[in-house]
Amino acid sequence: MGKPDNTGIMRALRAARFSAQGFVHAWRHESAFRQELTLGIILTPFALWLGQTAYERVLLIACLLLVLIVELLNSAVEAAIDRVGKEHHELSGRAKDLGSAAVFVSLALVLLVWSAVAWSRFNG
Repeated sequence: MGKPDNTGIMRALRAARFSAQGFVHAWRHESAFRQELTLGIILTPFALWLGQTAYERVLLIACLLLVLIVELLNSAVEAAIDRVGKEHHELSGRAKDLGSAAVFVSLALVLLVWSAVAWSRFNG
């Protein structure tokens, strides 16, 4: 059962604070997150230029945000596993590999979507 004082606006404010802390941790401790965020910031103006409709622009930016979401989740999995122990365990390795594969798939989605939108713009 939740805490009685953790409702309404106070709950939202606490959640926002925890989210902000998560971004700070990701920036400080995860070089992949820094790289992907930097790439997203650089590519966003190109998304606004490349997309010919609002839907295309949203799609281009959404897949960049998806990479960040997946990277944050992957980093959370890795942090939880590392807390348990640094010794090699098959399941720990599998969990980390699966998280890495998820990031790879999200990056492949960026390539696919951006290529399709570019193809449509320049060949359609």
